[in-house]
Amino acid sequence: MISAFTYVRNGIKMGYPFIESIKSAIDFVDEYIVVLGDSDDGSREAIMDIQSHKIRIIDSVWDMSLRTGGKLFALQANLGLDEAKGDWILHLQADEVLHEKDINRLLEYIKKYDSDKRVEALLFPFLNFRGDYWHIHTGRQAHRFEIRAFKKNDLIRSYKDSQGFRKFSSRQAYNLGEEKGTKLRVIKTDVPIYHYNYVRPPKLMMNKAKVFSSLYHNDQWLNENFKLNSEFDYNMVDKLEIFFGTHPAAMNEVINGCNWKFTNDPSKRKMSFRHFLLNKIEDWTGYRIGEYKNYKIV
Repeated sequence: MISAFTYVRNGIKMGYPFIESIKSAIDFVDEYIVVLGDSDDGSREAIMDIQSHKIRIIDSVWDMSLRTGGKLFALQANLGLDEAKGDWILHLQADEVLHEKDINRLLEYIKKYDSDKRVEALLFPFLNFRGDYWHIHTGRQAHRFEIRAFKKNDLIRSYKDSQGFRKFSSRQAYNLGEEKGTKLRVIKTDVPIYHYNYVRPPKLMMNKAKVFSSLYHNDQWLNENFKLNSEFDYNMVDKLEIFFGTHPAAMNEVINGCNWKFTNDPSKRKMSFRHFLLNKIEDWTGYRIGEYKNYKIV
């Protein structure tokens, strides 16, 4: 049995392709848990319109006293994780989508390593779209790999702000923050996650960025770093490349509705000299020096 889970709050208002994300995996999983934060934008109705008996909505009220450090994200992820009944658990965040051409290959990985006790999880490469649907962020600021599927284990919990997962000695140790946990043993797959975290009209992206940042920083920081009614500048990034592939079919309607134009301006590139050199080394060798790895490859 395969369970999937996600969490979302005001997904429509914030421009998340959460419906497309759910649809991209709903056919091959046995259940899909959606942890729905207190929303006022029709997100619940949109989820129900999918009309799948596999979906279970778990209602959640976001406690804004936990807003710093992204703790709320981890809490939402764990609520979904605890509801999942499958032997394998797939986690897609609200802006992450699977391509239909990769589903059979993903199922092959699950079947192949189901009885392999060395393997606890699967590692997915990420395509991090930025600006529009035809540019991807490939610099050092972009995460290249994340755990998005793992075997059911009550000691596996969401790590930090739900960036990934780790195994802890006990639930109590995790809840009290007494340990950092153990990195999961993974097999690297060739099943990409299509990540649309920075693809929205520029004004909506600025609003989303401010709301997202409010879950990590206090009001003073927000006032100092965000200007009212300003647009998000997608060019303020270290490295962008053109995407020549195809998108998941679930995204077709969203992509066809794109009503803004992004032009990549390399002159605005935001990259330190150190990162410039490290990016060059990566281009030459294919190896990313000092890459953060929240996993242990088997």
